[in-house]
Amino acid sequence: MATSKSLEPAFLLHSTPYRETSLIVELFTREHGRVAAVAKGAKRPRSALRAVLLQFQPLNVSYVGQRELRLLTGAEWVGGVPAPLGDALLCAFYLNELLMRLLPREDAHPLLFDAYAQALVGLSDGASPLDETLRRFEWQLLRETGYAPDLERDAADRPIDAGLQYSWQPGDGFVACEPGGDGAVSGAMLSDLAAGRFDAGAGRQQAKYLTRAILSYHLDGAVLNTRQILIDLQKL
Repeated sequence: MATSKSLEPAFLLHSTPYRETSLIVELFTREHGRVAAVAKGAKRPRSALRAVLLQFQPLNVSYVGQRELRLLTGAEWVGGVPAPLGDALLCAFYLNELLMRLLPREDAHPLLFDAYAQALVGLSDGASPLDETLRRFEWQLLRETGYAPDLERDAADRPIDAGLQYSWQPGDGFVACEPGGDGAVSGAMLSDLAAGRFDAGAGRQQAKYLTRAILSYHLDGAVLNTRQILIDLQKL
């Protein structure tokens, strides 16, 4: 079990009330992964932690303890990232929910931490389309957690052919299928994903449906709250 006494980079993923004046905070730290800690007195109006523990803002934190629930001993706001707004804010909550659902505690993923920080910048500055930012992060998350399928070879161990269509089969991988079939994606899109290319709008649309299928499988079909909100808003 990791115990941090010095400040380390972190983001606040979620917080819940704890007793009368405290919070239980779920932190995503760069060195120790997802960590839960008690922030004593953080609900008090004059608490220094109250003003610092903000979602989607880079923090430096310290905590002590050997059990699953630690004690937060310090937190500093690093600043420098404007808070996402509107649809981008909902997307940021979606990223947090993915991390809460799929990332085990005490499992360090420095590259995923950096990808999350970059995604928040992308959602805030609007330099890239929102769906591009989401797809990049989703696939980094799938790779880091070991849930990403092989994008270069199919279920029969043949190289992915850019000219064919494929369907994803849980536990097996990609199987060549007829064009236009249910869940069919192009080999060209899979090659783009493997190379980290997300700039083609049509490819991102296919990647979205593929990502949803993979995430749904590994979440045992559980519906993500933030995704359902986005779907409901799109229907209005």
